[in-house]
Amino acid sequence: MGPATFCVGEAAGRLTRTVSFAGDVGRLRFASRFTRASGGKDSPLARLGITRTRDLLLHVPSHYTDYTQVVTVEQAEVGQIATLIARIDKIDAKRPKPRLHILEVFVTDGTGVLKVTFFRQPWLEDQLAVGDTLAVSGKVTFSYGFKQITPTFWEKLELGEDGVAAARIMPTYPLTEGISLGWMRRLVSAALADVGDVADFLPAGLVARRGLPGLAQALREVHFPSSLEAAEQARRRLAYDELLCLQLTLLTRRRLTDGGVTPTRHVTDGPHMAALRAALPFSLSAEQEVAVAEVLADMAAPQVMNRLLLGDVGTGKTVVAALAIAACADTGTQAAMMAPTSVLARQYAEKVGPLLEEAGIECATVTGATPPEERARVRERVASGQTTVVFGTTALLSDDIEFSRLTLVVVDEQHRFGVEQRTALRRKGPGADLLAMTATPIPRTLALALYGDMDCSRISHRPVAGAGITTKSLAPENLDMALGSIREALATGQQAYVVCPLVDDADPGADLDDVPESARSAAAHLHSVASTLPEIARLLPEARVAALTGRMSAAEKDRAMEDFRAGATDVLVCTTVVEVGVDVPNATVMLVYDADRFGLATLHQLRGRVGRGSVTGTVWLLCAAKKNTPARRRLDALEATSDGFELAELDLKLRREGEVLGYRQSGGVSLKISDLAGDADLVAQAHDDALYITHEDPDLSRADHVPLALEVRDRFGAYFEEVERV
Repeated sequence: MGPATFCVGEAAGRLTRTVSFAGDVGRLRFASRFTRASGGKDSPLARLGITRTRDLLLHVPSHYTDYTQVVTVEQAEVGQIATLIARIDKIDAKRPKPRLHILEVFVTDGTGVLKVTFFRQPWLEDQLAVGDTLAVSGKVTFSYGFKQITPTFWEKLELGEDGVAAARIMPTYPLTEGISLGWMRRLVSAALADVGDVADFLPAGLVARRGLPGLAQALREVHFPSSLEAAEQARRRLAYDELLCLQLTLLTRRRLTDGGVTPTRHVTDGPHMAALRAALPFSLSAEQEVAVAEVLADMAAPQVMNRLLLGDVGTGKTVVAALAIAACADTGTQAAMMAPTSVLARQYAEKVGPLLEEAGIECATVTGATPPEERARVRERVASGQTTVVFGTTALLSDDIEFSRLTLVVVDEQHRFGVEQRTALRRKGPGADLLAMTATPIPRTLALALYGDMDCSRISHRPVAGAGITTKSLAPENLDMALGSIREALATGQQAYVVCPLVDDADPGADLDDVPESARSAAAHLHSVASTLPEIARLLPEARVAALTGRMSAAEKDRAMEDFRAGATDVLVCTTVVEVGVDVPNATVMLVYDADRFGLATLHQLRGRVGRGSVTGTVWLLCAAKKNTPARRRLDALEATSDGFELAELDLKLRREGEVLGYRQSGGVSLKISDLAGDADLVAQAHDDALYITHEDPDLSRADHVPLALEVRDRFGAYFEEVERV
């Protein structure tokens, strides 16, 4: 994006011509073997997202091996971590059990013999041969007369790499079929030699103020570091670049979205507000009062509100939205509240509607299942301004729903809607304030990274504790314990959910939350609603069992949910369609099949569906995963705490942000270098710096900001295209 060279500003009375890192700093002409000249999408480098030299330079190592600290077999101390370089002398393959493959590789360096053991990697028999040189790292043990290592890292060194030249810190990169580690190192080395002396796109003052290394230095140190400390400093510089560009993108998107509109200064202390507060059957908690104050202050200000309200399940976000709606009523304007499902939209109408109407605020509901006659009546009253607030689904986006004066848009579980949908609703009221809500707990660093263009309010504690939830992991062979719990609940007139990851046995599992691609290949072995429903009916013959999935029509889903809410169904066999907002206080037990195939957010949201009444809820997580596996650790965390934000922080540490809590980033945004769990300080710094930069220079048109503007556009141009399109 943009030219390869440009003037970056006037320094000491003269223009300086600089090569921009944001420009295309060169095709990979020295890597034609891997780009296949045509630059096809199936080339090895393209599969890694590398089509330009800058992509290669930003393809940072996943870890390093410190060959400056190599020891001999004789020097390797038992019980210590060691790195050794030795030649393969003997290879033995063993199968002590049908499904257990062990490869024992005996290596020697002239000072002794070391046994390197590989478990369940049978393909290594074809990759290793006597005479090969290996570098291995791991904890040294001693058994059967040999020092041994089960390597945490290993690589086969190419000819010449086992000598003095290897006595340095060497990078290891994410690879793909067709590119070896040695070739990747040579490609990066050639790229650094060719265009490594790039100019820095960050303003010099910012680099100095944050104590960052220069860009050229960071690129060299991150790939071939002089020390591990220098490598980490270089990585943090590149991570800061990524985070700053993202924050600038988000803030620029907000400016483009809000530009050219006239905001409404709402009345926040009028009679409808007072009447609604008087109608509330409870007092607001301190956290709720703070959130309300922040929202109303934004609505009264002469700027468009863009606020995200974070609150765990049951923390009372809805009442905050209701008071914001009351401000619209006092201002003589309208509000729209969009929910991801018709069930949730109707629940809002049923719970909040009576309170609003008691305060003299007229409400309506529009979903895909609204009868034509009722829809026509609602459409007429909304267009005339008689109806103040409309609860609905994406049906609110229909052209026939026109508002007299829409000044507030409330979007619940807003991450379930695309940018186009949110923008389309706001277009019905140019300059309308936006209050986005989510019950998905998000760590502060992730919230800043994903929603840097929004102000955030947070409600962390439930105003009413409720009966609580007990969460228990269960091995498949102990299913009877969960079934017994369901039987006990049914015997006392209560209800239960049975959650499956798939709709039917033909479902490929592509929509499973937070599941790596490698796990989805096992989808054929997962439970589906279609196969589980008759099995539950057989195991619980006394129960009235029904199904609910996302593939059912809106009318079918509404009917299934209404039957369950009314008590006509005892056990609802469903997918995660019940994850958000479903409120049936009489449901007290939940059984989740294949719980290890869901992320923490989904499981936390699911279990929030029980224990909502006066009886403690019980959640059974059926899981075949072994102890100490990542999946099992997530389930153990769910057993240990019900604090959604604590779980969110844990999930951010266990996995990277792209998967955390179901937030798969889209629209061109992908964090490749940043580690949000470890780079929390960088996230905050980048956010603060972006706010300062855009305050001083909103268009990034100042001479010292032009290179940065090009870099932002290069990294996250898809975001700008998205805004321009909608």
